[in-house]
Amino acid sequence: MIGSLEELDLVDEEDRVIGRAARPEVRARNLLHRGVAVLCRNARGEIYVHRRTAIKDVFPGLYDMFAGGVVAAGESYEAAARRELQEELGIEGPEVRFLFRHLCLGPHSRSWNAVYSVSWDGPIRHQDSEVAWGAYLPEREVVARLEQWSWVPDSVDIFRRYLALQDAPPLEARAP
Repeated sequence: MIGSLEELDLVDEEDRVIGRAARPEVRARNLLHRGVAVLCRNARGEIYVHRRTAIKDVFPGLYDMFAGGVVAAGESYEAAARRELQEELGIEGPEVRFLFRHLCLGPHSRSWNAVYSVSWDGPIRHQDSEVAWGAYLPEREVVARLEQWSWVPDSVDIFRRYLALQDAPPLEARAP
């Protein structure tokens, strides 16, 4: 931490740490940093979708299908995924399962994201400063609403890749 400001690792396009900066500087200069995205599904396979509060520093009021955020300097991706689940949705305890890494190079946020999934049927407790609304929705409904609602653009990019990977044949079935 720098005073009361959260410090983040800066990374290159290969996800190697090349420095550190305070979170406001990372946001203001759109510096490449690390983030996590956690897809939460219940036992029926529905996806937890939430709307961000209007006071969020980036993408306020937009819908998101991932719990997520930045990885603090020196923090592991997995630790950040667990922390974000607890902070945003009040979920503690379940194992997070790594899915893939994804490079987002958007005009408002540039980050390497480790993408995880978690299965959860327990209570959801929103952090009031982060989440304005949330509910489990069937995957087909989430896909249908991609064109109807305003979503966090990085999350849509990651979600489309997630869907494409779900449709891909298993690695062992692919030609070498």
